[in-house]
Amino acid sequence: MPDRRHSAALFKAVVVRPGGRDGGSTQNIVDELRRVILDGAVPPGTAIPLGEVAEMFGVSHIPVRESLKTLTGEGLVQHRRNSGYAVAQLTASELAEMYIVRETLEFAAMAAALQHATDDDRAHLSEVHVTLEQALKFDDAQAYHRHSRQFHMALSRPSRMLRLVHMLESAWNMTEPVQLMVHVEQSQRELLNDDHRVMLDAFLAGDTESLLAAAALHNKRLNNVVASLPTDTGLVSRDH
Repeated sequence: MPDRRHSAALFKAVVVRPGGRDGGSTQNIVDELRRVILDGAVPPGTAIPLGEVAEMFGVSHIPVRESLKTLTGEGLVQHRRNSGYAVAQLTASELAEMYIVRETLEFAAMAAALQHATDDDRAHLSEVHVTLEQALKFDDAQAYHRHSRQFHMALSRPSRMLRLVHMLESAWNMTEPVQLMVHVEQSQRELLNDDHRVMLDAFLAGDTESLLAAAALHNKRLNNVVASLPTDTGLVSRDH
């Protein structure tokens, strides 16, 4: 059942653009609710009261309902009869499955990325890695989580395989409400970041074998972290 205790956080995080119709357009509602969910501003299971969202954006229920249907199709929102809409909450096995999907898509993208990467791509990856190091240094788990995604996408986008990268982004979005890096110990983030350094060095050297080997070890660590998440925190629901 959707958790209404966190709905206040949802409304606090949403930014309604001023200015008539555009601020209340279906696309703007979709974009803003998506942003709030992907930012981890509200946890999985948070209720999304249709009427209150409509009032906040100054629109009828229709564009809000259409927006929520779009986000349901993206796997970010769930709708249950008699319970309404809520931020999607995966079961433990569903979350583990999505990490495997991410891993599979990323492997295919990275292998191609090394063949097409430009100096600008390599420079961008290095810059993102610096932000990761800073987040780790200051024990900023939320920043580390955010920059970790940027790092992995910087490894994949140079593949120029736009559909594959889009699928990877979509799979990543479905895991974002959990905000995994926020819920692990600093020591675990340090180990994961050691993998990032090896992956960075291999990418810069154009060493596909070393890159994929480091990525495999990294994903094994991630999968172990996912498997260790407790099911009584609301981050994931128990498997049926």
